[in-house]
Amino acid sequence: MADSCPAPEFEKFIKANPGHTVISYVNTTAEIKALTDIVVTSSNAKQIVDSLPKDEKIIFGPDKNLGNYINSITGRNMLLWDGACHVHKEFNLEAILKLKDENPEAKIIAHPECEKPVLLVSEHVDSTSSLLKFTQLDDAEKYIVATESGILHQMKKYSPDKTFIPAPALDSTCGCNDCNYMKLNTLEKLYNCLKYELPEVNVEKELIEKAKKSIVRMLDISEKLGL
Repeated sequence: MADSCPAPEFEKFIKANPGHTVISYVNTTAEIKALTDIVVTSSNAKQIVDSLPKDEKIIFGPDKNLGNYINSITGRNMLLWDGACHVHKEFNLEAILKLKDENPEAKIIAHPECEKPVLLVSEHVDSTSSLLKFTQLDDAEKYIVATESGILHQMKKYSPDKTFIPAPALDSTCGCNDCNYMKLNTLEKLYNCLKYELPEVNVEKELIEKAKKSIVRMLDISEKLGL
């Protein structure tokens, strides 16, 4: 998702639309956060947007699907950057509906980064943590899950007697409901990172300070809202 929002292009977008408060999803680079007024997560985005004055002009990036969803549940008209998560934009609506026909007792649950048609047929839409909690508390026994497939392990861990079906992607041969970037992480890499503290990521101090402001603003608002 971060790759779908290059900082130079996003900066031009902001300058072409002056007078807007810039809200960016947490899954962005430090350069994007430095251009941002408030960072949000999928868990707090609605509440933070709701906390701003109704007439406040807002730019939201990089995920247009999450932005569209927030617009729909807040009544806002945020200006959206045309970016997306490669996993969530690839879900196949027709295949999901076919799965639902084959499993009528299953509930479709989806992350708000999914395309709007998928969200419209879903019975619960929210952040990853909310999806996990929903499957724990809900009384259904089967779920079609439209988000990164890695979460199914946690769902099964907390609800071993329930069935979780990964929502199919447009291309059934590509494993597109797996995040290519998350799957680059391995236990060996994690071990080496913890043992040798490598590879090291160096960020310029000035960029750190600029980027930190948008995160601190999110934390301040979240604290006031009791999130």
